[in-house]
Parts: sequence; C-alpha cells; structure tokens
Amino acid sequence: MRIISISPSNSELLGFMGLDRHIVGVDKYTDWPSSTNGLPKLGSDLNIDMDAVEALRPDLVLASLTVPGMEKNIAALEERGLPYITLNPKTLTDIAECLTALGEALDDPDRARAARNKYEDRLAYYAELSRRCIDKPSLYWEWWPKPVFTPAGGNWLTGISELAGAVNVFAGEPAAKVKTDWDDVLRRDPDYILLAWVGVREQQVKPDVVRNRPGSEGMRAVTEGRIHVMEESLYCRPSPLLVAGLSKLGHMLHPDIYPPFDAEEIARWLGDKAI
Repeated sequence: MRIISISPSNSELLGFMGLDRHIVGVDKYTDWPSSTNGLPKLGSDLNIDMDAVEALRPDLVLASLTVPGMEKNIAALEERGLPYITLNPKTLTDIAECLTALGEALDDPDRARAARNKYEDRLAYYAELSRRCIDKPSLYWEWWPKPVFTPAGGNWLTGISELAGAVNVFAGEPAAKVKTDWDDVLRRDPDYILLAWVGVREQQVKPDVVRNRPGSEGMRAVTEGRIHVMEESLYCRPSPLLVAGLSKLGHMLHPDIYPPFDAEEIARWLGDKAI
C-alpha cells in the first residue's frame, strides 16, 4: 500500500497502528511518527499540492475534516479520481472508531482491533485515576485568542479534562467547539487557563495576552498564577498522542494521584522512539 496522509492526526493514527511504513507523503505539519520526517511534504493541510499528491501514485489518501476549510481537499481528490477516505473525529470515542475504520480500509482488522484495545485500555486506566480525585478543578481551554474559540462538550478535550480529574468549563455546550467572548469566560472564572492555540507552537503563545484582557486581574487563574501554555501537538490533534497530553495534565493537576509524565514509557506505548 502507498498511503498519503494530509493531516497530522491521520499520520499519528497510522503510526499508532504500526502502519507508517506505508506512508509515502504527508502534509507539512505532520511531525510524528518519526519515520515521516524524510517524506515529501505536500503543503499545509489547508493548501495541499494535489499535483504532488497525484504524482506519488497513492493507493489511498487519508483526508480530514477536523479544521474548517479542508473540504476543498475532498473536492480536489474527487475531481482527480484519487482513492481516499475522510476521518473527522471529534471525541475520544471517535478516535477509537477511526482506528477501526482504518483497519477496514486497509484490510487489516486484526491490527486495528489490537490498536483500539491498547488505546481504550489506557483511557480506562486514567478513568480509574480520575475516580480517585475528590476535588476536580475547572479548566478553560483556549483554542484561539481573537475571536475566542474554545473546545466544548463534544470535543476530545472535554474527555481529556475528565480523565485528568477536572472539568471543562464549557462542557455544557454540546458542540465540538464554540465561538464566545472574554466576558463569558470571566463569568465562568475557571481554576486554570490552558492555552493551546491551534496551529501555533507553544513558544509563540503569549500568556500576557490573557493577563492584559479587561477584568482578567480578578480571575482566580490569573491571581494564583494558573495560566499554562500547553503543547499544540499534544492537545489539538485527535489521535492517540492525546494520551501523552493527558499524562502531563493529570500529573499537573493531581500530582498525588497521577504518576509523573514518562516520555520514554509513552513513546514505547505509542510505538515510536520519540514524541
């Protein structure tokens, strides 16, 4: 099989399943698994070079709809008659379903079943730790600063929050993400503010943007120094790499219950030498 992945989360799903040896091209933001590092980069996930995709003669293209604007990739693949499937996971359960779907598309259901069991067993482990947490802090996840976008109840970060012994303050909103405003966040007064700006490396995220907003000086998260910049690659992509982010978050919130983040152990679990 010659597989092209045009979104990072799809590449990560293949890597977790041990199928990355079949990948012949990726989008420019794919950075895991490490085996993809030397592969042709086919453009950003919103601006894929379809001529380059076609030239690689793929047996299957893994497309995505996780970011608005990716629809044009689907239209271009159809126009060229290239074989593809589209993945659009929004929740932790959806990610498990994507593993199964990949197994069906690649005619390898046993591998998919094993990967899904491994993924779900790890989530069950964190669910047990979460049940041991008496105090569950409230979290505000910021996906974009202006206008304010935040993951809501139908998003994997609500599930990650729960498994880390916490509550997403926007969990009551049924959508996967919501566009809101800073006044709304102020009213919710979260215990923690977690900045994971989509597509932005953490070195470029500035907590002072939050501190300088009107009214922020009265928020608990600000006055008590609980604004954290989170790795975009571990919280903004719907793939099993979210478990690495979960490990970090759980220990940060409940160091007496969740073990410290162990990069080597997580890398072994993921099936790659590095994360």
